[in-house]
Parts: sequence; structure tokens; C-alpha cells
Amino acid sequence: MTLHDGDRAWKGFDWDVMDRLYKKGLIANPRGKSKSVVLSDEGLQRSEELIRALFTRAK
Repeated sequence: MTLHDGDRAWKGFDWDVMDRLYKKGLIANPRGKSKSVVLSDEGLQRSEELIRALFTRAK
């Protein structure tokens, strides 16, 4: 929910969570100096699906 530059999210999450997302191929390697992480195409698609499912009302 903090997406910026099209495919980046801020690294304000627990490191164990970040490692699990990385192992599933949903984000790029979270280790490094950057304050954000790149979502993979699959991660971006999955996050959009979850946002729609969790935060929109069915018509």
C-alpha cells in the first residue's frame, strides 16, 4: 500500500516477512542500502489482486 515509482515499496516490514516474500519470488532481494524494494511482476500482480479483494466493495 506504499507503492511508488510503479513497482517499489518501502522496506518498513519485518525482515522475516521480507525474506519469505523474496524466497517466494514476489520481491527483489531486500538486503542492501536502498530504503525500498522492487516487486517482481508476479508480486505486483498479486498485491493488486489482494488490494482489490480486501479493500473494495463488490457491486
